[in-house]
Amino acid sequence: MNDNTPAAFESYLSPFSWRYGSDAMRALWSERHKRWLWRKVWLALAEAQQTFGLVSAEQVEDLRLHLDAVDIAWAHQIEADIRHDLMAELEVYASQCPVGGGILHLGATSADIEDNADALRLRAALDIILERLGSLLADLAVQIERWADVSCMAFTHLQPAEPTTIGYRLAQYAQDLAIDAAELQRARAGVRGKGLKGAVGTSASYVQLLGSTQAARQLEERVLHALNLEAFPVSTQTYPRKQDWLVLNALAGLAGSLYRFAFDLRLLQARPLGEWNEPFGERQVGSSAMPFKRNPVNAENINSLARWLAALPRVAWDNAAHSLLERTLDDSGNRRLILPEAFLAADELLLRAARLVRELHIDKLAVERNLQAYGVFAASEQLLMELVKAGANRQVMHDIIREHSMLAWVAVTAGRPNPLASSLSQDDRVTSYLPAERVRALLQTSGYVGDAPERARELAKRIRQLAKVLRAPGSA
Repeated sequence: MNDNTPAAFESYLSPFSWRYGSDAMRALWSERHKRWLWRKVWLALAEAQQTFGLVSAEQVEDLRLHLDAVDIAWAHQIEADIRHDLMAELEVYASQCPVGGGILHLGATSADIEDNADALRLRAALDIILERLGSLLADLAVQIERWADVSCMAFTHLQPAEPTTIGYRLAQYAQDLAIDAAELQRARAGVRGKGLKGAVGTSASYVQLLGSTQAARQLEERVLHALNLEAFPVSTQTYPRKQDWLVLNALAGLAGSLYRFAFDLRLLQARPLGEWNEPFGERQVGSSAMPFKRNPVNAENINSLARWLAALPRVAWDNAAHSLLERTLDDSGNRRLILPEAFLAADELLLRAARLVRELHIDKLAVERNLQAYGVFAASEQLLMELVKAGANRQVMHDIIREHSMLAWVAVTAGRPNPLASSLSQDDRVTSYLPAERVRALLQTSGYVGDAPERARELAKRIRQLAKVLRAPGSA
């Protein structure tokens, strides 16, 4: 749980310590949980070594009894002297275990403990993200189906184009997120630990300890089985840092999809469009200076955090590319930041996006107003096609429609009703091919959405199934 007591704010805190992300994600990346995982790996190593006669049952039981006795204050006191956080934790654990402490870390190097623990955290954090993404997709499926048939203006180049439906627009975001889900699932399935391979990845210490390469392999397999973890077949002192880059890339991809949704919401909330609005609390303040403001603060926050998350894969790229020879330590400091904070940022993005989707307000009057103002321009395309089918020259009719459209744009820009349907239906060059009533009917835009409703519903059905998979316990 995050500490919100006044004393906790007397020193610098990362916003991720209390403001952004969930308590569940914070607990996963906490210092206490990290050290508990280190102890879990040490215990698994001792249990495996017991099967080879190197460790007694009493020693293993002593370690097991003290697994949860993490004492960070004591460990920090030791670290202040020896300048090595894992060795400090090792000293604390060993001191707490008078029977088993003396056999801890036998044959291991620091990364044998740390990197397997990191892999376990990566996997658990991805599980949280995938479950949250499943919930978001389920909410999107509901909204897609709800709005599948409701026409609205579509925009290309940020200019009015042709009608689409609100459900079909929402389906675009869901489709992007489904791609992200596949990438996140792939990243999760690919998470591997270092295994037990010693100082430079050759397993030399374990071969020396057990007397054969076969026994060293068996020891590694037993530890991995206890941890329910697979390992990379070869390693240096650490697992390949490319793994971090792949995971952060998947998170950055998710951030990109949520960024697009949030930015579109901001555009659609802007006046004079005003079609979409994010939820706004009864006592919520939009501006310190302008009491009337209803700013899209959640969408803006998503854009802000997503922009930051998108920058993190570059740091992981450098860590992987600069992991020279069998290891350098210049990745250690930044990995303490980029791994937990990338997940906490993604966690916050999903939480905010879910609220925006669930409580999204659609102003039907604004949607209809914009259709009336701009939709008739788009409908001129179907008028053109019907005129040609009636025997008109396509190029001649195109010029006539363009002539009327340019004059209509002047009226719309001045805030007057769109006169295009009226003017075209009174032009003899047009009505010589189609009756005026037919011209006006063809310039009605509400139904000019092709198969968008059907495609939206089909996508919603697939998204609903994917959401069900992502939210199922143990699905990852």
